[in-house]
Amino acid sequence: MDIMAAYKSIDVQREAMIAFWQALVNCDCGRDNKAGVDFIGAIIMKFFAPMEGIKTRSIPSAHRGNMLIVEYGDMTKPFVVLLGHMDTVFADGTAAERPFTIKDGKAYGPGVLDMKGGITIAAYVLKTLWENQYDRYPIKLILAGDEESGHENNEAAKQMLMQESKGAMAAFNFETGFYDNGIVVERKGVFQAIFDIVGKGAHAGNAPQDGHSAIREMAYKILELEKLTDYETDMINVGVVKGGTVANAIPANASMMVDVRFVNQNSLRRIKDKFQEIADKVYVSGTVTHWRVHSEAAAMPRLPETMELFKKVKHILQVAGFAPISDKKVGGGSDSAYMVAAGVPTLCAFGVQGSNNHTVNEEADVESLFVRTKMMLVILDNI
Repeated sequence: MDIMAAYKSIDVQREAMIAFWQALVNCDCGRDNKAGVDFIGAIIMKFFAPMEGIKTRSIPSAHRGNMLIVEYGDMTKPFVVLLGHMDTVFADGTAAERPFTIKDGKAYGPGVLDMKGGITIAAYVLKTLWENQYDRYPIKLILAGDEESGHENNEAAKQMLMQESKGAMAAFNFETGFYDNGIVVERKGVFQAIFDIVGKGAHAGNAPQDGHSAIREMAYKILELEKLTDYETDMINVGVVKGGTVANAIPANASMMVDVRFVNQNSLRRIKDKFQEIADKVYVSGTVTHWRVHSEAAAMPRLPETMELFKKVKHILQVAGFAPISDKKVGGGSDSAYMVAAGVPTLCAFGVQGSNNHTVNEEADVESLFVRTKMMLVILDNI
């Protein structure tokens, strides 16, 4: 492939890339909005429809967004995976409240960074490869429809990610890019649990001694749960609490959602054992606590094969004149974990660079959209 011609192709399509990015951002497609996520998939399928030789297929999901697969080349040969997801964390109506805007070189809007910018890069990488008759490796773009929920109640999606990546020689995930040019080679897993506490209600003024406060019991348990945190390994955060009905009643019920970031399965097993110990221990007499799994997403361990791929990519980018990259370990989960579980060396965080994911202040550096697209083109031309 003539890499300079490929670069030029990106230069002349800057406005088209931004328009595509804008179309994705201005569509509500939160984790519970299946129709919205599937509409994003339809936009992408329409984008590739005129490109003869590129095949698209949608893998249906009953309750969450469908998974989209885009293939270019002979997929019986060792291929490269480009990975991403189409859903966001934002509620319906957010796109209308905060539509795609650009100010002072930064783009704003729901999912602009995580990860509509990354999808735009992946789409235009594949389009440019097709335009330049690239044939070094077959390319498979995998876009999940329910990554932000951790594929909650959708084990089939996790299995499909691994199945679709079997036979790949490498995978590149277009999750959020970092301003320090770090490329993620290791991610913690994500585990979420719900604790339900049952006590006994009573009038707080007339008969407080007859009550058993579920909220008070929960308070003790919150402190014990968060003591399990070790910032170098496992992070435990009680992020959502509910309980009671009115201020003048001893609360009979309470619940809390706990988020865990873990380094490996042994670590997670230890935490689950501790959860059971904390649930079984009674601080306020007359209360009972049960806990249950809400969702679980695998960790992405640092593997020798991944580091070999990283060193090769670092050299390619250095020779091509791009800014130096560094290997990075982060606490946020991603579907890269399932690539690694399938035995595929995987590098993550090749999306647009920005900050404040999942917040109203989410922002992305516009110029990095084009730089990162060129980065991936030169990687795929030389790997």
